[in-house]
Amino acid sequence: MEEYFYHCPYCDAPISTLIEPVQGWYDYEEDCEVCCRPIRLRFRIVYTATGHVRVRTFSSTTIDDL
Repeated sequence: MEEYFYHCPYCDAPISTLIEPVQGWYDYEEDCEVCCRPIRLRFRIVYTATGHVRVRTFSSTTIDDL
């Protein structure tokens, strides 16, 4: 598992999440650790030419933005 840091789109609190290092697109909801509101996380995992895991695209939005 890889730890990834971002900010809550509601309260701007710094948050970390664990991401499974498997290549592909992911889209799921997670509650903020501080304000408990639901956050939609969308990200893409890729492998570099040297075989390292990298988060290529990442967004965290409010459920209201859907």
